[in-house]
Amino acid sequence: MAEPKTKYDRQLRIWGEQGQTALEKASICLLNCGPTGSETLKNLVLGGVGSITVIDGSKVELGDLGNNFMVDESSVGKSKAKCVCQFLQELNDAVKAKFIEEYPEALIETNPSFFSQFTLVVATQLVEDSMVKLDRICREANVILVFARSYGLTGLVRISLKEHTVIESKPEHFLDDLRLNNPWPELRGFAETIDLDVTDPVAHKHIPYVLILVKMAEEWSKSHDGKLPSTREEKKEFKEHIKARMTALDEDNYKEAIEASFKVFAPRGISSDLQQLIGDRFVEVDSSSSDFWVMVAALKEFIENEGGGEAPLEGSIPDMTSSTEHYICLQKLYQAKAEADFLVIEQRVRTILKRIGRDPNSISKTTIKSFCKNARKLKVCRYRLIEDEFNSPVLPELQKYLTDEDYSVAGGFYILLRAVDRFAANYNSFPGQFDGVMDEDISRLKTTAVGLLNDLGCNGVTLTEDLINEMCRFGAAELHAVAAFIGGIASQEVIKLITRQFVPLSGTFIFNGIDHKSQLLSL
Repeated sequence: MAEPKTKYDRQLRIWGEQGQTALEKASICLLNCGPTGSETLKNLVLGGVGSITVIDGSKVELGDLGNNFMVDESSVGKSKAKCVCQFLQELNDAVKAKFIEEYPEALIETNPSFFSQFTLVVATQLVEDSMVKLDRICREANVILVFARSYGLTGLVRISLKEHTVIESKPEHFLDDLRLNNPWPELRGFAETIDLDVTDPVAHKHIPYVLILVKMAEEWSKSHDGKLPSTREEKKEFKEHIKARMTALDEDNYKEAIEASFKVFAPRGISSDLQQLIGDRFVEVDSSSSDFWVMVAALKEFIENEGGGEAPLEGSIPDMTSSTEHYICLQKLYQAKAEADFLVIEQRVRTILKRIGRDPNSISKTTIKSFCKNARKLKVCRYRLIEDEFNSPVLPELQKYLTDEDYSVAGGFYILLRAVDRFAANYNSFPGQFDGVMDEDISRLKTTAVGLLNDLGCNGVTLTEDLINEMCRFGAAELHAVAAFIGGIASQEVIKLITRQFVPLSGTFIFNGIDHKSQLLSL
């Protein structure tokens, strides 16, 4: 067997060893191993999850050979769960794979406690009634739940759990934490030792832009009642001031200073997102609080005290034109400040733990350090119970989705995916599933959809004939191309949830294969 480090080399660059360890500890349960479920699990098995349990009561039929790569001619008539499980095991022998030949619906009804042994359940191709029951079971047991469904040219993915907190949200674009608009005493002190009017041209063009901006901002605020540039005119004038200090055309450090001057104009203090987070009711911690909220409580105290309204400093600086000597001094300054901030927060975390009756060392230094480094990027996701969303969706949003040109197809599919389940509950088959009754099914589905919209309080909203016809034409088919796409999205979300890195989808993800569009509905 390949050494795990080289085996997972490429993905380790994305989620690191901690992320990989979390995956290797995870146990995942899959409900229904048609193409949507098989494709989701394939990605997770290749990623190296700890164990999988496949639950499906059906036998492989000829039709399965046309949309599922994980079964072949020799599988026909055999247990689908067993065949898919064997195929997946061959992809990665480090994963413990087992199967149970039973219908998920039966398990949900008769043995709800079965699910509490898993880290996460991926529920595919379930109808509404089973979704609602399973969601309640997983909430009680604190098991993460991901729903995935492919239906003709549409599909959905929806995460459900009480709360998911993320320290390493890894946003693609985020402003450096340089504090140019609010330098701490040591940075200001270092800037004061630098002379912008130095006559040596080599020295002049190697003053790092951080120091140029700190000095220029200081100069500006002295002559502007302690305020920094805020209006368009002032910002323009500030840039002109920098330009005026250039003594030659090739001074990249001054060009960098002009380009980065917006960092001086940014408001001081913390973002509105972080403001909201430290104002969350969970910040009032007790012995049952999670480590995350204990650290947020310490962060709140820090911002209100030592931080003077700022979060702990991240401590890294970007590349810039500079003499080596200046750059190293700056680097050390930033690192020292970040370390000092971390030590204060660490002390506060330990004090809080002691106060709520927990072991003061129960949160590791590494965790607190990572928390401090990512303090400006923390994320909390909370999900409504699927039953609440189904019974009382956020009406203004739903009406917007159904009537707004950009969203109407996704909104329509969302309603129709629910309407086909109602249809199946009434008529024991999905619309268009059997030949010869297409016209009848179309009018039945239309009536069902109108009834559903009225129940939700969307009276007078109509779905287009085309969309209803299409939904019937789908005949509840699971197309491989759609299943592979939905499976790809679902597995990506599972990895985010297990590694606690990146930010998972916040609403119901709808894939619209007619227009090749993916949209997120927040209901």
